[in-house]
Amino acid sequence: MNNVLKTVLAASLLSAGTFAIAAPASAQSAMAYPDKCKSDMSSGGDMAMQGHNMQMADMTDYQKESMDGMKAMNMNMMQGMMKKDPDVSFACGMIAHHMGAISMAQVELKYGDNAETKAKAQKIIDDQTKEIKELTAWVEKEAK
Repeated sequence: MNNVLKTVLAASLLSAGTFAIAAPASAQSAMAYPDKCKSDMSSGGDMAMQGHNMQMADMTDYQKESMDGMKAMNMNMMQGMMKKDPDVSFACGMIAHHMGAISMAQVELKYGDNAETKAKAQKIIDDQTKEIKELTAWVEKEAK
């Protein structure tokens, strides 16, 4: 892996501060990013997120919550890419991706006004939660 990717990954790991998706406590405790998907990376700095943090001051609450969820998703997806087994890497990446979709859907349920988009958000939560459980069970069984 090249040094730029290592630096970005390390900075993302440092700035995120957690491996669980940014979500309400009930959803977060039920769906933490699997330990077997996490990579052991040494941290080198927080430079990748410095500009991002300055921009967040001008965001609405729903934008901030959306961005927090996306930061967690991106960090977890990058960790999944570090797995040596391509099948495990795929499963871990999809878990993170689905957790990001759930985070976005939860923000919609909290702040949205449109019944149609809120119904879609709930369907996404239901469908993606099921897939996360299936993929996590596979990772727990298959990942070394």
